[in-house]
Amino acid sequence: MKTTSLKRAATLGGFAGLLTLAFFVTETGAQPNTTKRIAPGVWFREGDMKQGHSNNVIIEMADYLIVVDANFPSGARLAMADARRLSPKPVKYVFITHHHGDHDYGSAVWTAAGATTLAYKGVVDELKRYEPARWREAMKSRQDVAELHRDTPEFPKQTFDQPRFVLKDATREVDLMTFGWAHTRGDTFAWLPKERVLCSGDAAVNGPYNNTADASIGNWPNVLAAAQKLSPAYVLPGHGAPGGPEVLEGQARFMRELRAAVAAQVKKGAKLDALVTMSNGKPASTTLVLPDSVKHWVGNSLPTQVVDAYNEVTKGQPAGALPHS
Repeated sequence: MKTTSLKRAATLGGFAGLLTLAFFVTETGAQPNTTKRIAPGVWFREGDMKQGHSNNVIIEMADYLIVVDANFPSGARLAMADARRLSPKPVKYVFITHHHGDHDYGSAVWTAAGATTLAYKGVVDELKRYEPARWREAMKSRQDVAELHRDTPEFPKQTFDQPRFVLKDATREVDLMTFGWAHTRGDTFAWLPKERVLCSGDAAVNGPYNNTADASIGNWPNVLAAAQKLSPAYVLPGHGAPGGPEVLEGQARFMRELRAAVAAQVKKGAKLDALVTMSNGKPASTTLVLPDSVKHWVGNSLPTQVVDAYNEVTKGQPAGALPHS
């Protein structure tokens, strides 16, 4: 199969993965639809991967709550119910870490309840780049998206264009920070300096949940190195269980190993169809083997990740900058 056809199939498979990622990975120790207290007034809510939901973080300020990520509409409603159970304070802000549907498509649910969705301008740029095509595709497979009766996702109500935006009151400081292009061009972290809690979105996940279709695989470790300089005690990922700084290091190591392994094969003259086998038009298996040191991040998405890394290496551009069709 030609490289362009492989790229097209891999990309379409990747976008489908944004909607149904959970069906292609096996979780261990998952606790979906549960909340865990990380620090006083800071809770981690684990999303149900079988429903395609992301994780959320609920942060209590003096007079209001901040929720990290809008989730899909059905996930938004569940997170909203938990926020109300945990605190009588209203949700004032919903901070969106990046533009993917499982982190953003529930925005209209939150704003209808009175919250303000908040994001870095790079998130809006990505939405303009890819929507409404992805929203309309999601409507075909997700009832919670279709029932909103919208033609496009709701864009953030408030944006900021600096690499650091601070929400602060007498009780707590929350820094919204961007370090560059990793999972997406708009990746943004929420950092609680007093509690040393870092909410990473999908720039760092804890397990085989990476989607590389919109990524800069080569720059991803650099973004995580910048985040590591904050010296977080807790890392709350966009998917998978909460952890510590080892989540950042493991995620960065996986991306380094993936790109290095693909680059080594390219240097030997290997073609993409020798590295990836297709089935029903999608990448199904790969001959590439990564070290055991990153096996926690290796899952059924590896063949698609190999396609993205191969195109990034051979074309000299980030995978997310290359044509998606």
